[in-house]
Amino acid sequence: MRTILVILFLIVFAIISIPLYVVEYVIGKFSPEKKVATSQFIVTRALRCILFLSGTKMTVKGLENVPKDTPVLYVANHRGYFDIIVSYVTVPTLTGFIAKKQMEKVPCISRWMKNLNCLFLDRDNIREGLKTILQGIENIKNGYSMFIAPEGTRTPGKEMLPFKEGSFKLAEKSGCPIIPIAITNTEACFENQFPWIKSANVIIHYGEPVSMKELDKETKKRIGAYVQDKIKTMLDEDEKELN
Repeated sequence: MRTILVILFLIVFAIISIPLYVVEYVIGKFSPEKKVATSQFIVTRALRCILFLSGTKMTVKGLENVPKDTPVLYVANHRGYFDIIVSYVTVPTLTGFIAKKQMEKVPCISRWMKNLNCLFLDRDNIREGLKTILQGIENIKNGYSMFIAPEGTRTPGKEMLPFKEGSFKLAEKSGCPIIPIAITNTEACFENQFPWIKSANVIIHYGEPVSMKELDKETKKRIGAYVQDKIKTMLDEDEKELN
């Protein structure tokens, strides 16, 4: 039943989105930043409806760790499709996500993602991938936070794939803080009983900022593993809270 409700909502939202695209286009002509802000407001409300319909109960921890006066690079583990939902409804800054290239072909969703400064990463094309990272650095310099899952793919369960070090160029070249994020149990919403949606308790945990400027040379070389260790510590803590 929850799956049907979510599908029906997505259909209705896609229809409603058609006139909203026009409104956002006009807003963007006068103020690009206002367009991002209003688009994020609309999208987060839609995602909250999905969380409600899916019966997802969410605990948010550590939001006080996110600086409100500067853009950041959010770095998270990736357990399931619901990661992006629980992340987007909780990030306190204007934020674009870095998603896989295939998402650009999804109707409705891709249009909203572009409004939000989201970027589409082609992992099979090094040159295009570099262009995406450079655009992400430019977005941060322009005042917009970026969100990335450096594992590169979903890994349901407690184990994580090694973080791709190239993802951290976004922070290194822009000078922004890194916010580690631990996401726990989102795979229980969908992946564990694919293709059905099920109610679940999830936790999203924002860690303390990491400044690459304050790290020693050796730690900078292994920044991916360094941040991943911090996320692993938070995941272990939050797993105990759910059990």
